[in-house]
Amino acid sequence: MPRPKPVVFGLYSWTPDYGYRYIHPANRRSFEWLEPVGKVFEKIDETDDWISLRYDEQQFLVSPELFKELYQKPAFSFGDQVRTAAPPLHQGLISDVYFHEATDTFRFQLVEKKRKLKQVFELDELVGE
Repeated sequence: MPRPKPVVFGLYSWTPDYGYRYIHPANRRSFEWLEPVGKVFEKIDETDDWISLRYDEQQFLVSPELFKELYQKPAFSFGDQVRTAAPPLHQGLISDVYFHEATDTFRFQLVEKKRKLKQVFELDELVGE
């Protein structure tokens, strides 16, 4: 039985200024709305022409040219249950994962009681459940 592929994390720093040839036509509008710069994607599949990226519950087909693999893995990923380490206390699910290239650090946003918190948290501000 073949072993499952390990999850590959990476960045896809596309903006509309690059043009739309990098994004599969079926995904253009939703990918543009996502505003992908700085967000961490999971690469889940690839063909000769396209790679399939996942962000939270969405999947996108994009050109492999702009994908930049991250060799470190985030401590938390989409849907992980976490809480804040210090007051004010929040508890929820990871909804967004960001990577700050200048500092090589991950940052996270939460959904608490079906509402996305505006605050973006550093790793040391969160504890896994």
